[in-house]
Amino acid sequence: MEKFNRITFDPEIMGGRACIRGLRVSVALVLNLIANGMTPHQIIQDYPYLEKEDIQQCLQYAAWLAEENIYSLEPSAS
Repeated sequence: MEKFNRITFDPEIMGGRACIRGLRVSVALVLNLIANGMTPHQIIQDYPYLEKEDIQQCLQYAAWLAEENIYSLEPSAS
């Protein structure tokens, strides 16, 4: 998680959800805004305390979470 220095988890903020820099702005909110057509520029206009790097790291964090890792539960027949 070292590469996600802008993503924070605090049980006292937003119930411990992934947030941006300890702010009450969740990663999920930013991802939903992007998914619904907002550009990073528009998001920053609506949330001026966010930075371009915050939005970029939200996307990187989501991509990291979505990585598909395949684990074998049974030993392979060799």
